[in-house]
Amino acid sequence: MNWLMVAFLGCQFLVVLFISLHDWVPLGKLSNRPAIRAADTRRRLLLVTVLSALPFAIGFAASAYYTRTGFPMWLMYLLWISYITGFYGMLRAWWVPYLLLKDPVRAARYQERFANTHAFLPTRNGMRPDTLHVGFHVVFLAALILLCVLTFSTQAFLSG
Repeated sequence: MNWLMVAFLGCQFLVVLFISLHDWVPLGKLSNRPAIRAADTRRRLLLVTVLSALPFAIGFAASAYYTRTGFPMWLMYLLWISYITGFYGMLRAWWVPYLLLKDPVRAARYQERFANTHAFLPTRNGMRPDTLHVGFHVVFLAALILLCVLTFSTQAFLSG
């Protein structure tokens, strides 16, 4: 197994870990669980967590399973659809409203949900991406870049 595959699996694991746990586990100044609980019911949080994490968890488990033999085409489709869709969602939810287009409703929701969390970026358009999400976005983007490199640089990545 080469270092690119190890890095890809590591990023996938961190993506699954973040999506599964960030709204549930206390992380000090990196999260604000009381504000999240006030904004969403437990049932809604559970549903969003499961639906969000499921494709990435399946992708990670299957990637780990097929690492030595090569990825079947269904797994490639799952990974590409999951990571492109997730990247689009990340841009739409955080970076477009922060950098380009004001979204007062989203900004108000995020100000409530992420109040008193650590952030190193300044507030813009009423948005302030917190450190936890910025770190997640960096790992997510790294996974997407590694998926590109692995897909287009080696035939050994694909099975039969």
